[in-house]
Amino acid sequence: MDTVSVNQFRDKLKTFVDQAISNHTPLKVTRRAGEAFVVMSADDWEREQETLYVLQNSSLMQQIAESAQTHTRGQDYSPSSEEMDEITGI
Repeated sequence: MDTVSVNQFRDKLKTFVDQAISNHTPLKVTRRAGEAFVVMSADDWEREQETLYVLQNSSLMQQIAESAQTHTRGQDYSPSSEEMDEITGI
């Protein structure tokens, strides 16, 4: 993660915000007092929140682990053609 001072951030606000959004890279902004904050796109922040939710949900993590095991053993689920039609809306 790149780091800039709050003065640099203020001077080039639009450039730094555009970079955070287009490159999907957060930017750490430091202040003289030692406090810092991070600038990132709203989409990236929402994705991070969703990831944290999954990682903190033991039931979902168990389902993922079981799915990985069945896939490794070649016992993964394959939908029928009728189920695929329903999923894809055909």
